[in-house]
Amino acid sequence: MITDSQTNFVFLADTLSNKYPEFAKEFVFKLEQAEIPFGILPNTKDVWAVDYMPIQVSDKTFVRFTYRPDYLTSTKKWSRTISDADAICKAIGIETTKSDIILDGGNISKWDNKVLMTTKVFIENKSIPELELIEQLKNLLEINEILFVPVEKDDWLGHSDGMARFISNDTVLINDFSREEQKDYIDFLGALNNAGLKWTVFPFDIYDNEDVNDAAGLYLNYLELKDHIFLPIFDKKTNNQAIEKAKEIFPNKDIITIKSNQPAKDTGIINCLTWNIKK
Repeated sequence: MITDSQTNFVFLADTLSNKYPEFAKEFVFKLEQAEIPFGILPNTKDVWAVDYMPIQVSDKTFVRFTYRPDYLTSTKKWSRTISDADAICKAIGIETTKSDIILDGGNISKWDNKVLMTTKVFIENKSIPELELIEQLKNLLEINEILFVPVEKDDWLGHSDGMARFISNDTVLINDFSREEQKDYIDFLGALNNAGLKWTVFPFDIYDNEDVNDAAGLYLNYLELKDHIFLPIFDKKTNNQAIEKAKEIFPNKDIITIKSNQPAKDTGIINCLTWNIKK
C-alpha cells in the first residue's frame, strides 16, 4: 500500500477554482512556491477528488472502487454530481483495477500493511456478506488488516479521514474530544484499542461554528506528502496550537498552512479536495 507519506504529486479537480476560488488560488500558489508538482483532473463534476479517484496500492496499481454513496444517490440533484472516475483516469493515463464495491476514498486511512475505515462500508455493500467483503478488500488493497471504527455521531458521510490518520504502524492521530460527551466517542476509542492502536490527540475546534455541517476547526483533514504537510487553518484561536502540534508530530516535514474556511462550509477540507499519488 502506498502511504500518504510516500506521495509526491497532487491532483486537483478542474471544478475547484470555480467553486472555491480564494482557496484554490492560495493552494496553487503554495504548491508552486514549494515546487510540488501537480495536475488538474479534467471533466469532474465535483471537487472532492479523494472520494471518487482510485486508491494507489503500488507504483503501477490503482484500484477504482465504485463511487455511488448513499448521500448522493438519494436524489437526482446530487446524483448528477457523481464524477466518471473511469473517464478521468483514462484522460490522465492511469489504468485501474475496477471493483463493484461501493467505497469513498475519504473512508480509507492508510498505512503500508493496513487500512482503517468506518463501518459505513458494510451499510453500502449489504449484498456482500461481511467476511467476504473484508477478504475482497484485503485482496484488492494488498494488505493484511482492515480496522473498523463506528461512524462518528451526526456524520452522514461516514468517512474516516476526519476521525483518524495513521502516523506509524500502531498509532493514529485523532481529534481532541475533551469537550464532547464521553458517550459520543467511547465506542470509537474502544474500537481503536481493540484493534491494537494507540492514539495521539490533535487540536479540534468546531464548537463555535454556526452550521452543523461546517468543518472549520477540523485540523485533522490535512494533506500529507513525502516532505510536506498542508494544514488547514481557519478564523480560530486554535490555529497556533494545530501548527505547533503538526511541527511536533512531523518534525522532518515542511508545514504549509492554507486558509480553508471556504470548503469547510461544505463539510470538506484539504484531504477531501486532493488526490495525491506517488510518481
